[in-house]
Amino acid sequence: MIRLASSSISRAKILRDFGVEFIQSSLDFDEDLVSAACAKEFVYKVALGKYRACKEKFGLEIPFLVADTVITVEGKILRKAKDKDEAKRILKLQSGSSTTIITCMIYEREELYFLDISSTNYQFEVFEKEDLENYLNSGDWRGKAGACMVEGFCKKYIKDVKGLESNAMGLGIERLLPFV
Repeated sequence: MIRLASSSISRAKILRDFGVEFIQSSLDFDEDLVSAACAKEFVYKVALGKYRACKEKFGLEIPFLVADTVITVEGKILRKAKDKDEAKRILKLQSGSSTTIITCMIYEREELYFLDISSTNYQFEVFEKEDLENYLNSGDWRGKAGACMVEGFCKKYIKDVKGLESNAMGLGIERLLPFV
């Protein structure tokens, strides 16, 4: 049994799909206070902030897992969209572009500290205008790094992929499984 210190539906689904028993707990950590020069540094700093908040709030009563995901296109860090207009803007940057999704996860149990930063690279076809509008109107982009859902809206636009889909969904489970 582990504690998933995240309110992410995608991360919970990944753990369930791979048979990892967990409880889910939310954390109060303000990502907007984090600044970084590049996406890898940003995702690391946020995951480390979540790790510290989790350890302070819950201790190591049971092993715990924190993670953060960010998207980058042409060196721009694309975070969670705050509204529909921002979601549209950042999705248009990804349309027809090379997009990198970076996830940092930290898992700790007694006598083990595991940190992984992995990236998954996608080449997307151009998003169809009507399809993009339907996705924006659905609200499914809310709470998603870069408003991107490689398992949903973006899936049919994938031209090429290098890396783990689970990583792009917010948790590189294949890297974590040996330790849980």
